[in-house]
Amino acid sequence: MCGIAGEIRFDHQPADLATLEKITHHMAPRGPDAWGFHSQGPVALGHRRLKIMELSDASAQPMIDSDHGLALAFNGAIYNYPELRAELQELGYRFHSDGDTEVLLKGYHAWGAELLPKLNGMFAFAIWERDTQTLFIARDRLGVKPLYLSQTGERLRFASSLPALLAGGGIDTRLDPVALNFYLNFHSVVPAPRTILAGVEKLPPATWIRIDAQGRREQHTWWELTYGPRENERQFGLEDWRDMTLDSLREAVAIRQRAAVEVGVLLSGGVDSSLLVGLLREVGVEHLSTFSIGFQDAGGERGDEFRYSDLIANHYATRHHQLRIAESEIIEQLPAAFRAMSEPMVSHDCIAFYLLSREVSKHCKVVQSGQGADELFAGYHWYPQVDGAEDAFAAYRAAFFDRGHDDYAACVQPAWLTDDHAGEFVREHFARPGASAAVDKALRLDSTVMLVDDPVKRVDNMTMAWGLEARTPFLDYRLAELSARIPARFKLPDGGKQVLKEAARQVIPHEVIDRPKGYFPVPGLKHLEGATLDWVRDLLLDPSQDRGLFDPAMLDRLLSDPHGQLTPLRGSKLWQLAALNLWLSEQGVH
Repeated sequence: MCGIAGEIRFDHQPADLATLEKITHHMAPRGPDAWGFHSQGPVALGHRRLKIMELSDASAQPMIDSDHGLALAFNGAIYNYPELRAELQELGYRFHSDGDTEVLLKGYHAWGAELLPKLNGMFAFAIWERDTQTLFIARDRLGVKPLYLSQTGERLRFASSLPALLAGGGIDTRLDPVALNFYLNFHSVVPAPRTILAGVEKLPPATWIRIDAQGRREQHTWWELTYGPRENERQFGLEDWRDMTLDSLREAVAIRQRAAVEVGVLLSGGVDSSLLVGLLREVGVEHLSTFSIGFQDAGGERGDEFRYSDLIANHYATRHHQLRIAESEIIEQLPAAFRAMSEPMVSHDCIAFYLLSREVSKHCKVVQSGQGADELFAGYHWYPQVDGAEDAFAAYRAAFFDRGHDDYAACVQPAWLTDDHAGEFVREHFARPGASAAVDKALRLDSTVMLVDDPVKRVDNMTMAWGLEARTPFLDYRLAELSARIPARFKLPDGGKQVLKEAARQVIPHEVIDRPKGYFPVPGLKHLEGATLDWVRDLLLDPSQDRGLFDPAMLDRLLSDPHGQLTPLRGSKLWQLAALNLWLSEQGVH
């Protein structure tokens, strides 16, 4: 897990190494252990390293293979690298290191783009081919590792974070009105390739780009998630799917223990993270470190779920760490958390993950986390609403979208008003082949779009702000493909995630399974009041923060009734506007 950056020129000029150094060193928190650069004619690569798979300098990056004419900058972790290494050795390749980086480099030489389906891991990487003067860039199936791009007529730059690209200058920082439409409607999710800024795009998940020194660009999607059981699975019952799910999850958890350092668990006390703890103990991990966070109560809502995380920690005798955060510290640390965001996010979980990661990084460098289970196994409340609906799109929109189009039109000033881009995107996504049932259409959208640009991005941004690597077993591609084959009738019952809960019953205490669904609660940001409300008011009304985005009458209505203006997902519309202003300010975008 690291930070990567690069530039390829199209104007016959050498790559700008000084600018690349600024971009790369901006990502020092992502890779605090080492750094390196490689420059060759029109291309330059930069790397910040977090030592996980191998601790020696033999895996330093950028990694150069002069014999094969390749240079690599890689962010992520390839969990099945020992198996791929053995396969490559049988083909005659010799290795000089013990980690996954050299396996990736030689695997690309052996198989080219056909390497990608062989990889089990999270990754974004760039490989420069000296002899063809071509740059190959790729991202993992479910977008666990980010990659941001900025292209002009003269050059292409890329980096693991958007703020790092901004540090290099030369970026069009105007807001994209279409992206703003997505942000305000689609729960702050701006699907790839767009970002909130006009001059920055992001590489979509499961996508590679090949671009040469003349600027000729080829792009390809190399993996898709297809829904529905295989022919030999059509008669499977709940127990069959339960056993397959448990077997697949066991493999996903075990393979993510491959590291040269200790691996802990972010333990919320919910089914997903508790199951990870149980499975890790099942495979013999002793002295497992677990971490939980809690906040002050607000609006009659409890700010922690310690009773459940304590139950699991005590049951498995983990080395458990509780972190309690006061409201004053939320306000104090929010600007830093927003500086760590590559894109503005409204979820209250961001500050929770940011502060939790700060604590965890004092004890270990790698954690397993439960993101993805709800999107893959139908854990959210809107899936039953979509299931069987006469108009699946309308049902999904009513449950998930933060605003109707009329509400959005009343929210922004006329210069920013656009068509219903978010609605049309979801409608078109639902119409694609590969998912016939209504609920499967919603699950596919959430698993391949919403999950990538909300929970997964949040975890990457907040953990890497503290040099902490988060591994997500539920996003193992084999488990994701299995979940897509399981019919919804085995997911929706029991309050959602039925088949996963039945698998969990084979491993962990039932008390954490038969409980109301919880989240990382941050009541102080959901129920805006007191000092937090005053702070939000200043963010929105300070003349220096006025970018001409929001209608003043709408701001007045929201500020006059901060508790009554909630989205269908029970989020604060007021906080959503303030969060965008805060992110733009912290990134120096005016």
